[in-house]
Amino acid sequence: MNYIDLKNIDTHKNYFIFRPAATDFDTLTALWEASVRATHHFLDEAYILYLKPLIRNEYLKSVELYGLRGNDGAIVAFMGVAERKIEMLFVDPAFRGMGLGRHLVEYAIDRLHVIRVDVNEQNEQAAGFYARLGFRYVSRSETDGSGRPYPILHLELPHSGM
Repeated sequence: MNYIDLKNIDTHKNYFIFRPAATDFDTLTALWEASVRATHHFLDEAYILYLKPLIRNEYLKSVELYGLRGNDGAIVAFMGVAERKIEMLFVDPAFRGMGLGRHLVEYAIDRLHVIRVDVNEQNEQAAGFYARLGFRYVSRSETDGSGRPYPILHLELPHSGM
């Protein structure tokens, strides 16, 4: 297991990177929903309800999943990676601002050779987060992957050779 030292987190807990399995999908979907409701205020309720079963039944299966779990067994964050790109990154709202997302992204860059990520343009916190980690704007799409009017920023690490 890959234990990591996270500042600003209770010192009696260790968090480790693990590979979630299909048995974790309900937990990951609940974490996804809580995170989206805390950060994606631009999405309407109907769209969140539309996406939820897609996350659970399709999207989680289509990526390599990596999560952070505490010694208490709780999953506090997860990301999905495919073809050197972060496809999803979600942190339990109770653990935001503690470095969990940063550690998963750094793991993805260092170990999985990730060079790209897409982010909703309206999610300015996420866009700023990725910019602080070195990702730079490459292009923009007017709609999201479902064709909805939620513009997507395509970001890439400089000097990635792509």
